[in-house]
Amino acid sequence: MTLSPLSDRTTRIVAIGGGHGLGRVLSALSEHGSRVTGIVTTTDNGGSTGRIRACQGGIAWGDMRNCLNQLITEPSVGSMLFEYRFKGKGELNGHNLGNLILTALDNLSVRPLEAIQLIRDLLNVKTHILPMSEHPSDLAALTADGETVAGETHVDELPQPPSRLFLSPTVPATREAVEAIELADVILLGPGSFLTSVMPPLLVPELSRALKQSQAKIVFIRNLGKELGPAGAMPLATMLTWCERAMGGRQIDWVLGETAEASLAERYQQKEAQMASSNHSWRHDRDKLRQAIDEVLLNS
Repeated sequence: MTLSPLSDRTTRIVAIGGGHGLGRVLSALSEHGSRVTGIVTTTDNGGSTGRIRACQGGIAWGDMRNCLNQLITEPSVGSMLFEYRFKGKGELNGHNLGNLILTALDNLSVRPLEAIQLIRDLLNVKTHILPMSEHPSDLAALTADGETVAGETHVDELPQPPSRLFLSPTVPATREAVEAIELADVILLGPGSFLTSVMPPLLVPELSRALKQSQAKIVFIRNLGKELGPAGAMPLATMLTWCERAMGGRQIDWVLGETAEASLAERYQQKEAQMASSNHSWRHDRDKLRQAIDEVLLNS
């Protein structure tokens, strides 16, 4: 019987992205515990996260909270509190308690990473969760007309894809995130919002250099449906080119999706797999996603 690559206790996996997409991947791979590391986008400026950043500063906690939520395997009072969202007409309306808890712990800690470790211990999460940077930064874009747009929410509202993305200001990577990439056997990009979740970590200089030098297999996981916003107008080949350019020319090895893209260059190895949840066609099923990733590794 052929052993699953993911069952190898030495296989180290790094998944990069943000929001629901990265959370889904980490959840699918959660049985592999501390051998899995998520590197999370920290540039969100919308919703509860954006309001907290506007008055408190700091990194964006929303994507981090989302990943932690999806990794909770044992419901508890702590997990219910972490997921609670306030309702009403006051200032707390719309705020997620998890975001507020992480902000408070950040203020009490020497490093944001310490706040994350405390929550991981509280929620019994084994998977490593690392911010792309522990310094606040915003995603910015240069449009085709030469206009600069700052903030994830404004980037998502662009009528067409930008000419370029960058971080404002440029920030250093979390040291542990660089080390995780250097030690990785497999690196997963996506799924999720391409411009605002997948791309920001690739724009951090130290992460970009680590990815360029990595000997790991790099797998791009496609979304199940067409994305809303400007990224929806970007062909798959363009997205791959953007990733590779941000990684200093490091090529992506595999593209994982429900269908193959006939127009892609032959240098890309493509894997077709049915990964949609039976309840929501736009969301990856955890077991199907894990199996698809496993099959890519068996064939690489």
